[in-house]
Amino acid sequence: MSNVNLIGVPMDLGASRRGVDMGPSAVRYTDLRARLEKLGHTVVDAGNVEVPFREDAARGAQRGARYLGAITDVCVEVARRTKAALAAGQVPVVLGGDHALAAGSVAGAAAHLAEQGERLGLVWVDAHGDLNTPATSSSGNVHGMPLAALLGHGDKAMVGIAGEGAALKTSDVALVGLRDLDKPERNHIRKWGLSAFTMRALDERGVRAVMEEAITVATRGTAGIWVSFDMDVIDPSEASGVGTAVPGGMTYREAHLAMELLADTGKLVGLDVVEVNPVLDERNRTAEIACELILSALGKRIL
Repeated sequence: MSNVNLIGVPMDLGASRRGVDMGPSAVRYTDLRARLEKLGHTVVDAGNVEVPFREDAARGAQRGARYLGAITDVCVEVARRTKAALAAGQVPVVLGGDHALAAGSVAGAAAHLAEQGERLGLVWVDAHGDLNTPATSSSGNVHGMPLAALLGHGDKAMVGIAGEGAALKTSDVALVGLRDLDKPERNHIRKWGLSAFTMRALDERGVRAVMEEAITVATRGTAGIWVSFDMDVIDPSEASGVGTAVPGGMTYREAHLAMELLADTGKLVGLDVVEVNPVLDERNRTAEIACELILSALGKRIL
């Protein structure tokens, strides 16, 4: 069993719709810590990273990227905490909050491994690509930009959170569950040579085949896998309390299978579970699913 470090990031600065800042609390209310301990894990809850109010977050504003400076500051702290947890032999579990936080969590994990001369693999499970930059975004919402930043594209400060150069190699990244992409994101996937698996691939090939290929991508020559899981990858008929709902997503059981297959690798170094919006939820159901998915990723099994 593992030492687990829970890190809350109550941030909704990256999104236009409010509410995901309450996501970490909603997931904690499901008794996540006690349920992880019941699995045999030792759990430390590091509390929440401080996030400024929108009214105080206008500094660092940039055309095409709202609240970018404040978001980058938060991500720097998320990276610091993630890196420190890994250095202490813990598995960071980052609770969001909008997906912009991954520019920090993944960067922190990548920086930790880079100090040992190793690389991080990433499986990005999301309805969206989050591959825009300030120059290509039509909304200016930074939660649509973190993966581009991790790959070395976009704002220099956000790109540089892990140190000089890109935090990740494109060959070590797999995107799973895509079904809502902007034209620039489609172009970036092709131009950057990313391994991307849409919902059509999941429908045609099944979760197991797609996840096995994604895991192969993320483990080829790397020291471990970081999983960044956006709850909007699940169909909104089952998980309605998300930041940006898109019809036609994974089922509850398909999402569990994806997490179980990742756990089976024994190579999971940490994960994000993001975009839980209790304002749009029913009886905290989406947060409950988020908790159950975390448990599956960290070893819970039916038998």
